[in-house]
Amino acid sequence: MKHIIIGGVAGGATAAARIRRADECAEIVLIEKGKYISYANCGLPYYVGGVIEERKALFVQTPESFGRRFNIDVRIENEVVDIDTVGKTVSVCRADGTEYVEHYDKLLLSPGSVPIRPPLEGIGMEGIFTLRHVEDTDRIKNYLDTHKVREAVVVGGGFIGLEMAENLCHAGAHVSIVEMADQVMAPIDYSMASYVHRHLLDQGVSLYLRQGVKRFERVDDRIGVCLSSGERVVADMVLLSIGVRPVTDLAAKAGLELNERGIRVNAFLETSAPDVYAVGDAIAFTHPLTGKAWLNYLAGPANRQGRIVADNMVFGNRTEYEGAIGTAIAKVFDIVVGTTGLPAKQLKRMEMNYRSSTTVSASHASYYPGSFPLTLKLIFSPTDGRLFGAQCVGCEGVDKRIDQIAQVIKHGGTVYDLVKTEQCYAPPFSSAKDPVAIAGYVASNIISGAMPVIYWRELRDMDRSQVFLLDVRTTAEFEQYNRRRCQHSARRSERASL
Repeated sequence: MKHIIIGGVAGGATAAARIRRADECAEIVLIEKGKYISYANCGLPYYVGGVIEERKALFVQTPESFGRRFNIDVRIENEVVDIDTVGKTVSVCRADGTEYVEHYDKLLLSPGSVPIRPPLEGIGMEGIFTLRHVEDTDRIKNYLDTHKVREAVVVGGGFIGLEMAENLCHAGAHVSIVEMADQVMAPIDYSMASYVHRHLLDQGVSLYLRQGVKRFERVDDRIGVCLSSGERVVADMVLLSIGVRPVTDLAAKAGLELNERGIRVNAFLETSAPDVYAVGDAIAFTHPLTGKAWLNYLAGPANRQGRIVADNMVFGNRTEYEGAIGTAIAKVFDIVVGTTGLPAKQLKRMEMNYRSSTTVSASHASYYPGSFPLTLKLIFSPTDGRLFGAQCVGCEGVDKRIDQIAQVIKHGGTVYDLVKTEQCYAPPFSSAKDPVAIAGYVASNIISGAMPVIYWRELRDMDRSQVFLLDVRTTAEFEQYNRRRCQHSARRSERASL
């Protein structure tokens, strides 16, 4: 049996290794158009900022070591340019421009995604970058080493954009984030993103929300980022983190079925062509909660898909992929932001009935040193308590809570299951009543009517003459809030004077 795999990062490399473990006699050819395979995409921002010091630490395997270890024919700088699904062949172009044809019994597409570069005036000028591959990282590192970057602009406030903002700060630059939406981190709700906004401002990052980029222009030897508001931010470097799009050109050319999102696959991750499979960023798989096709640009699901598809390619279609719900996490300076499932704003757009609860609990026993608040938001059905999503912001323990809730969501669980979840407990790690349990109690009280609630948007839109607001903050909390306001005002004044 001859297996050809197109794409050697995440899903593709995982599938190749799994196929070898499942079939010692199979012929496996891994074709990658870039120079590298099996590298840590998610670690690239931290190498730029110097947190990861050694470049070689980014590579899980080299093409040579991977080929030797698993007896796989790894061909880098080779690009598949055509697929004949009837004759079961692929046409491959080498780096020198010559072409050849390979036959396959089973074919796997793992083409990934590419950064979006809108056709803006001046976008091609020196000093404007995207970050997706090792080569992008090398270009950015070289630019930082050879230029004095005092001011940097990150266009886009997604996970990668925020991680790059932090690491550019570590590299010594003042960073401005430009985001077209009214918040950073699109997968979470505005109410939770507000905590991120506050922390970014505390770190000296400038935020330009509800602002689009109209064009780039040269300002002496610097870059002028012209915004839709008419403002102009002048920087020494710009990073575009607007988003990515799935690479589906080859699949479309081969006549494989696409849907509105990407390459259409069935439950076995097989495309519309027999014996042709696909995984990773380019496939549009059914969301377990909505039943609609969606794209999931996350490494965990891609690696799981790689393992499943390998078994199906070797043993026949016997293992179904259950789908992913978008469980993700990011470090933003000193805080951590995690999310899983659907945010409230998406449910609102879909006109699905929901309720939410927001609780603030200590990450571990408050009497044990080093405890910090965890803000946890649940989104759930107001009738049966079925969990739709969760978001958490804190300093430690965010990953543990989001992972627990994600498992409940994936198994169709409810807020009542959170109350029953059994966590290990000792004062350095949690409390006798864990934040997950507290969130479950509060959500169940909302459903039962034992605790009537009003949401901030409802309060905002009410007649203020009919509302009495009582500030229940402690003196210390109030003083801390005022200190932050003074710090923000001082920073704004300082930036305005430059």
